[in-house]
Amino acid sequence: MQLTPSTDRPIFRNLMRSRFLLLLLITAGLVVAFAPLPVQPIAPQERTFRIETGQFAYSPSELKVNPGDTVNIQLISTDVVHGLYVDGYDIFIEADPGQTKTLTFVADKPGSFRFRCNVTCGAMHPFMIGKLNVGSNNWLFRSIGLAMLAIVGVIVSIKQKA
Repeated sequence: MQLTPSTDRPIFRNLMRSRFLLLLLITAGLVVAFAPLPVQPIAPQERTFRIETGQFAYSPSELKVNPGDTVNIQLISTDVVHGLYVDGYDIFIEADPGQTKTLTFVADKPGSFRFRCNVTCGAMHPFMIGKLNVGSNNWLFRSIGLAMLAIVGVIVSIKQKA
């Protein structure tokens, strides 16, 4: 009777090792995606933005503030009556041509909010929108971390197959 060595053990170990690495990468991905980032508390401050409106656009069209900041928006219309309504805050202002109106509020809701013209001002009125970002852009850093984990996972899987 001749005994032949079994090859089941190395295959089982390789399978367990690859499953462990996959579980490790998934766990690291979940930590990167959902664990709170260490954020330095920033004292609320007063922020003033001058927004010019004309020909169905806001300039600037994106505002970035920190939670708790007092936001002053000076709306200046250059052609016709325009408005600015901030979704999520339910506040608005209207400015006549050549006039400046000021809207003041506290940015106490973190997130991304659309602002739009609430006065019908012409054919392109529905496309007159902007964006208010309250808080930091954590998803940028999280997506970079997840991309790096994906690259590590690809490299590990290539080395295992080789």
